[in-house]
Amino acid sequence: MLKKLGKGYRAVVIGATGGIGGAFLDLLQADPACGEAIALSRSTDPAIELEDEASIAAAAEQIGGGGPVHLIIDPSGILHDAAMQPEKTIDAIDPKVVARSFAISATGPVSLLKHFHQLLPRSGRSVFATLSARVGSIDDNRLGGWYGYRASKAALNMFVRTAAIEIARKRPDAVCLALHPGTVETALSKPFSQNRRTFTPREAAERLLCVIDNAEATASGAFLAYHGSRIPW
Repeated sequence: MLKKLGKGYRAVVIGATGGIGGAFLDLLQADPACGEAIALSRSTDPAIELEDEASIAAAAEQIGGGGPVHLIIDPSGILHDAAMQPEKTIDAIDPKVVARSFAISATGPVSLLKHFHQLLPRSGRSVFATLSARVGSIDDNRLGGWYGYRASKAALNMFVRTAAIEIARKRPDAVCLALHPGTVETALSKPFSQNRRTFTPREAAERLLCVIDNAEATASGAFLAYHGSRIPW
């Protein structure tokens, strides 16, 4: 399935108990070239919590003991739950909700980058991919609303772009990507998927793995859609 990582590559899926995360894990475990596919979530051992940097550091240290990691996939993010909904107007902005959006959708992933990039090999292909969203594109914003989610994903894009520049200095073959999966049939997207083309989690994961496999080192730091095209910042 993933041809460019070589035989026996190690992969880590963070948030592996979620819809897309679980689909990524299933596909990687079924890939004959994958030597090990490691699942991380709040319920795994080691457990990982995006709002707890200590748990991220501990998980990275434990996994790193098994050798280099060639593929790290982070499909984390939050749009809504029982305590928060995307804002339709500026009057609906709650700073606490915005801070939570950033903690899970931006600060959490960059903390993953901070600790897990050290597990990537110094030479040879490796990939760190995190799920962004087209609504995080400033240039593509035509409808407004969803202030916290949009801003957190725009911040995530900047984190990925900035980290890619630094990581390339020591790991020139590493690729860091922010990926837009489209509208996926998960709890995150379900309330907002009317009249939109949707993908099952498996379909989304298959398309994104294809994008990951086709991305060259020169694309590191890019913001890519599920069909491989670049999304404007």
